[in-house]
Parts: sequence; structure tokens; C-alpha cells
Amino acid sequence: MDMQSIGENAGIVWRLLNDGKRWEYDDVRKASGLSERELSAAVGWLAREGKICFETDTEHHKDFLFLSLNIYY
Repeated sequence: MDMQSIGENAGIVWRLLNDGKRWEYDDVRKASGLSERELSAAVGWLAREGKICFETDTEHHKDFLFLSLNIYY
């Protein structure tokens, strides 16, 4: 895995999350076709860029991902 492939995988994840809903982590993994390692690197890339948000439902033990909304004035 190199920076190029991580960036490309981040694009795959971003396009999935661009539908405006909260995705369960496992659903993103399945829909993207990425391995656990590839998805983790892609999510890290998006998190570092401030493009992704995380939410945990502790009651149901689920992790959710969704795009963050950046508003610039």
C-alpha cells in the first residue's frame, strides 16, 4: 500500500459517504470492497483532512461514518 492507493481508496469511501447518510463501518467496508487495512488507511486520510465524522452508538455497539460539512464564509 502506498500514498497513491490510500488516496484512491479515500476517494472511494468519500463517494460512498457523499449520499448524506450515516454509514455503519461494516457497511462501508462491504460496499467499498476494501480490506480492513485499506479502509482504515482511507478513513485516516479523510479524518486528517477533516472530511469525515465518527459517531458511536454505545448501546448497540455500532460505529458510524459520515461526511463532515465544512462551511466557509
